[in-house]
Amino acid sequence: MENLHTTPELLKRLPDFKSHFAELNGVRIHYVEGGHGQPLILIPGYPQTWWAYEKIMPALAARFRVIVVELRGMGDSAKPEAGYDKKTMAKDIYELTRKLGLDQVAIAGHDIGAHVAYSFAANFPEATAKLIILDTPHPDAGMYQLPMLPIPGADYVYPWWLALNQVKDLPEQLLEGKMHLVISWMFEKLLEQTDAVSEFDKSVFSLAYGSADAIRAAGGWYRAFGQDIEDMKTYQKLSMPVLAIGGSGYEMLKNAIPLSTTNAQLVKIEHCGHFLLSEKPEETAEHIIDFLA
Repeated sequence: MENLHTTPELLKRLPDFKSHFAELNGVRIHYVEGGHGQPLILIPGYPQTWWAYEKIMPALAARFRVIVVELRGMGDSAKPEAGYDKKTMAKDIYELTRKLGLDQVAIAGHDIGAHVAYSFAANFPEATAKLIILDTPHPDAGMYQLPMLPIPGADYVYPWWLALNQVKDLPEQLLEGKMHLVISWMFEKLLEQTDAVSEFDKSVFSLAYGSADAIRAAGGWYRAFGQDIEDMKTYQKLSMPVLAIGGSGYEMLKNAIPLSTTNAQLVKIEHCGHFLLSEKPEETAEHIIDFLA
């Protein structure tokens, strides 16, 4: 009996999309593609896979050539020992655009995917038509000011997983086969409408992150933050059109985006947590379509 949470089975729900693999920058990368028109690359974040975009892929594919890329270390992509700094992962994406014969693309990313999308635009501006940042700015030196302890009375979710994922080797020993507990907790705490991510969706992500290799690789995205912060110091302000859409991350975007761009629009989605692709898919898709039109 087929596992209903694997990519081949999931694509039966999205029959206009196909699964592909490519050898890029020395690593095997998985992506899902559908639609026609202007190319639009979508990059998911932690703890998700290409399935994070499931609710908006059909609407976007009606207007654009949609390419949802699983980062190195994510989902069906390879999980190498190194290369998890966002500059290297942006080069993975850039090599995909070359392989597909795309001179310029619009690129969007959520969470860790937003870090990579920003890095793509910073390192390959000539290949970036427009940039869309979803709820999370690129790492900068302000991350060193994150509190070690929850602030009493503060209205925020203490991001303990940023610290846990800095630790090498231990998370996979603790969490192998138990990532469903972390994933359920994160969706409960980081959504305003907790039913926006179904139990089926949680199972998809739990399967993808359940192995020791997957936990190690995802931790690599976080352990690279120090290098990402140093790389950020070298980037010029982005000059291409940028759209930053925030749910619970809006204030972070409001503080960060004006410092790193010259042509940006900021949009706040009300009554929405971090996972805006799940919680407010129609509104998010409308903003993306209007921006790219």
